[in-house]
Amino acid sequence: MPRLGRSHRLRLRLYGVLELGPGAGRLSAAVNWILIGLIGVTLATTVLESVPRLANAHGVLFAYLEFSALAAFSLEYLARLWTAAEHPPWQRSGTIRSALHFATSPAGLIDLAAILPFWLSIIGATDFKAFLVLRLIRFFKLTRYSPAMRSLLEALYAERRALVGCFVILCGATLVAAALMHLAEGTAQPEKFGTIPDAMWWAIVTLGTIGYGDAVPITVAGRLVASLTIWVGLLMVALPVGIVASAFANEVHRRDFVVTWGLVARIPLFSELSAVQIADVMKILRAQKVDKGTIIARRGEPAHSMYLIVDGEVEIKLHHQHVHLGAGNFFGEIAALRRSRRSATVVAVRPTCLLALDAADLHSLMDREPQIAARIWEAARERLGRELDTATGDLVESEVSA
Repeated sequence: MPRLGRSHRLRLRLYGVLELGPGAGRLSAAVNWILIGLIGVTLATTVLESVPRLANAHGVLFAYLEFSALAAFSLEYLARLWTAAEHPPWQRSGTIRSALHFATSPAGLIDLAAILPFWLSIIGATDFKAFLVLRLIRFFKLTRYSPAMRSLLEALYAERRALVGCFVILCGATLVAAALMHLAEGTAQPEKFGTIPDAMWWAIVTLGTIGYGDAVPITVAGRLVASLTIWVGLLMVALPVGIVASAFANEVHRRDFVVTWGLVARIPLFSELSAVQIADVMKILRAQKVDKGTIIARRGEPAHSMYLIVDGEVEIKLHHQHVHLGAGNFFGEIAALRRSRRSATVVAVRPTCLLALDAADLHSLMDREPQIAARIWEAARERLGRELDTATGDLVESEVSA
């Protein structure tokens, strides 16, 4: 049993090192920066290795760098397989099943693709060049470490229905433009517009505002169709670009840091939620970083949200005492629920990462998740030990709970 306990502690510690997030230690940050550096170096060597002159002159150096990266990425992959049992959604699945969950997840498949080409070339592939381009898949490993890339993916996922709609409209516009151009130019240029499939190439290029010039109309009717298609193409390009840009900007402004599975599950308030419930909670949390000395909430202000402390420390300045809260605690929920005014000023004692939950979302979450509602009210009663002031609708100490 002691040996099993040490193994579990080691796995938990390794999971914390690999799962970079707010509050991660220096070792975790160093490991992740080393992995990011290796990704960048191997991407550069993959590109340079495609140049015969450079491959001949620096082949040994390229091979050394690739072997070093291969060893690091392979160890990382094995470590993530082993520590998958500590990932909140899979904690009850066991070591083997959780490893299978990770291996078949998008992140696991990307990690496998980052090392598989080189291992195949070592084991027996005769043509190493065939795997050269596949090594560039390592670029997608950066999505684990880059908040900007992850925010972009989340924005694309959030607007997936609108983007699919844009694609359907584009397909319809392509068919209509190709059919009209076939009618207008089919007789004059049968080799380019003789069939609708032939004309579809011209329609796709024109709607995409590229215009290679390999197929151009020569009749008056064809030029009229082309003019209308060009205007439609401008709209077709602007529509998805606007959707993605707006969603990405909202995602970036909504989050100062990336809210991950592990980050949410480590908060005691959400630790007992299922994978589906955590995914639901992640959508309504708003990440915020504050510097030391920043006033998070001021006495007398309307309360619009409650806060959960991911990392750092805050000081609650009550009338008769000051209370310090650290990671895992939350505050401001009573005033937010009652939509009353803040009864205390909250100041960051040191750089702090917070998750804000708007009052409307808090009400909705407590209605959907009775266990969360019970824990919030129980914590408030334990810490305060007082009844609500029916005259003011608030408590002198109603901003503090844990």
